[in-house]
Amino acid sequence: MAVATDTLERIVHAALAEDIGAGDVTTDATVAPDALGTAALLVKEPGVVCGLHAAETTFRALDPDVRFEAFASDGDVVEPPAIVARVTGSERAILTGERVALNFVGHLSGIATLTRQYVDAVAGTGVAVLDTRKTTPGLRALEKHAVAAGGGTNHRFGLDDAVLIKDNHLRAAGSLPDAVELVRAATDVPVEVECETLVQVGEALELGVDAILLDNMTLVELREAVALARGRTRLEASGGVTLDTIRAIAETGVDEISVGALTHSARSLDVSLELT
Repeated sequence: MAVATDTLERIVHAALAEDIGAGDVTTDATVAPDALGTAALLVKEPGVVCGLHAAETTFRALDPDVRFEAFASDGDVVEPPAIVARVTGSERAILTGERVALNFVGHLSGIATLTRQYVDAVAGTGVAVLDTRKTTPGLRALEKHAVAAGGGTNHRFGLDDAVLIKDNHLRAAGSLPDAVELVRAATDVPVEVECETLVQVGEALELGVDAILLDNMTLVELREAVALARGRTRLEASGGVTLDTIRAIAETGVDEISVGALTHSARSLDVSLELT
């Protein structure tokens, strides 16, 4: 998914305000106000690049005249040492924006890299790897963009663009049929229901829901759910999925597998910025 310019600028300005505070004491003391410089952004381990636009926006917020040259695109696989961008402009702006820019590139590249590993693990099965709403508060747009850059598929962005009836909704509504009826009366968007048992799967199928989330089911249960559905609705497997288990889950015949770890457990890629 593309990140809107105003959304990116809002996130970048918030990050800069958090980091700079009342001013960059060290840089202001050691770098002349009119000094110009050039720095290279290096990726120091194998991975999938993502976040260069966020880095450029960071430096441009501090120096509107900065020159930013990107030598890779989001989704590119690189081998170290790889210079993925070069920035030229105010040396103060470069050094003040360094950490925020690197945080964006390292974090988003880490998500893209982990996503690519999950996507590669199910290659040939036709199963889509989905992200979730388990994202860093305030960074969802960027993190979901990173998932897409890694080859994953974005699930719903928020609570307003898709229906997912979960266990607490069922408790509040009283039953699965009641919950589905209430949702259908309120909206015409597709309805997905979380099911923890095969009995619930059968009930959801009778209600004609558009998708079923199979939550924390065993491989045997997943295969039985696939047999019950017979292609009548989209099946999404979820719950504790790892790189070691995702292939076996995909081979049960489900259509999609959602993985919260893509965004909540990705390790940042090792990146640095060096004045040249």
